[in-house]
Parts: sequence; C-alpha cells; structure tokens
Amino acid sequence: MKQTLVGRVVATFGRHMIVRAGERELRARPFGRALGAVCGDEVCCRFDARHDEVHVVAVLPRRSALWRAAKRGGAEAVVANLTQLLVVLAPLPAPDLFVVDRYLAAASAAPATATLIVNKGDLGVDAALAAELAAWAAAGYRGITCSAASGTGLETLLAALQPGAIAALVGQSGVGKSSLVRRLAPQAERLAIGDLVRAEEGRHTTTAARMFDLPGGAALIDSPGVRDFTPAVAALDERTLGFAEVEQLAPGCRFGDCRHMREPGCAVRAAAQAGTLHARRYESYRRLRRLREQLATARGPGRPR
Repeated sequence: MKQTLVGRVVATFGRHMIVRAGERELRARPFGRALGAVCGDEVCCRFDARHDEVHVVAVLPRRSALWRAAKRGGAEAVVANLTQLLVVLAPLPAPDLFVVDRYLAAASAAPATATLIVNKGDLGVDAALAAELAAWAAAGYRGITCSAASGTGLETLLAALQPGAIAALVGQSGVGKSSLVRRLAPQAERLAIGDLVRAEEGRHTTTAARMFDLPGGAALIDSPGVRDFTPAVAALDERTLGFAEVEQLAPGCRFGDCRHMREPGCAVRAAAQAGTLHARRYESYRRLRRLREQLATARGPGRPR
C-alpha cells in the first residue's frame, strides 16, 4: 500500500533529506535523479510501506529560492521559499567583500530581503570594514552587529525575524554561523546533521542544510559555509545584476540598454568617477558583469540567457 503526503524539507544531506509532515519528521530520498529538492522546499511524498521507504516524488512551486551558478552556466537552488537572507561576515577571518556582494545580488533575484550580520563584534570592527558597512547601508542594506560568543546583539537579530519568516543563514567558512545557530536555536545542539545521519556508504556527510524553529514563530535555515559563491547570473536582473545602487542610478543613463561598463553617458560610471558610488562596489558589479558575459558566450547563440 502506498500513501501520499505533503511536507516540507527541513534537512538535506547529499541525496537524502528529512521531510516534516505535521508532527512527524521522516527520512526520505528523491525518487529519480532528475528530481532535486532543497531545504525549505514543499514536496509531495509517497510512503511505500512494503519497502519501508519515503520517496519525494514532486517539488511544489517555489515562492522564492537562492540560486547559485552550476556547471556550464546553469543554475541550482541552494535553499527554497526563504523570505530573508542573512549574510554573515566577521572581522576574522577577513571577509571576502565580493562574495558578500554576490550574496546580496542573489537575494534580489530570490526574491528575499537581505541583511548583513556582523558576527564576532566583540573583536572590534576596523575602519576599513566600517567603511564597507557604511557603503552597504547607503545602498539600503541593514547591518546587525552581534557576537555568538558573548550573546550581544542576538536579541536585535531575533527581533529582525518576523513571525512566519524563513531566513537562510549564509556566509564564508569560519565566520561563526554554527555558533549563531546554536545560540538562536538551542535544539541545534541535539539535531546536528553530522551526528544524526550517515550516507548509505557509512560516511558522515560534509554538506548539509537544516531548518530550525525559532522563538517567535520564525524559522532559520543553516547552510554550509563556503569559500566562494557565484549567483546564477541568468537569474539576475539583466540591467542591474541585483546591485541596488545601479538600480537607483540607471534611469539617468543615456541608453536604455546601458551595461554600465564603457558606454557614453552612463550615470553609473559617472557616479563611480565622482566618488558618489562606492568604488569597490562598482568594481564588484563590473566583475559580475564580465562573468555574465563569459557565461553567455560559453552557452553560445540560441541558448537561453
């Protein structure tokens, strides 16, 4: 006898996952290699009592998703149905500011509200990082400074997560995301994926995502730390690539299809030259623009952009 049910993916580890359906959490796996579900997805499952297995047979339409570039310029979802993206950085290790920018750009395409979380605030924020935070603030991004070690700022962070919100925590390895999760969701100590789940070959998984319920009715998705991140560039707004300052300035460009690179009469370039557009943010935009064009060339004519 086969039963069907609808639930939400609350954990992924390799090709395996945990699906929450009502009060139950069920070990499951996708039915077929073409089906890809990520943490946060709402899915249709089939319970095969004969083989004592739960199969994910369909992914319901997503309201939003964080997309990253896949091989050959494609796109793959990282987490789904998020409403907020919490981009974590810290004084140590030294933040890769361009990776932060790319997460912010990806949030615009999700769509999700992006917030910068400066962890390890007790170490102090130097003048260079303070200037970057000021530039992001001028572009409209909120920043919250906190410390998982001391607990300072965590109440402000929790207050930023409204009831019903699904927030995804992302960032470089070593910025203290796991420590933040343990502070915000104490049950994380008991539900660590590496302790709960082994792949079929008997090896501990090294890539996992898990959703935790937070006080106040929000949910938090913890995702693995990264060394680098490239958003799925085809998902970004073609004209602005998700850069809020470019969106604000673009209406002043001479040409409607301005790429803000070398075109005459470009309001974005003029702002960068005048110093009213943060120089590093503009360079970050230029790097992403070049990457987008490289991927478009690799796909060739007639392929979807």
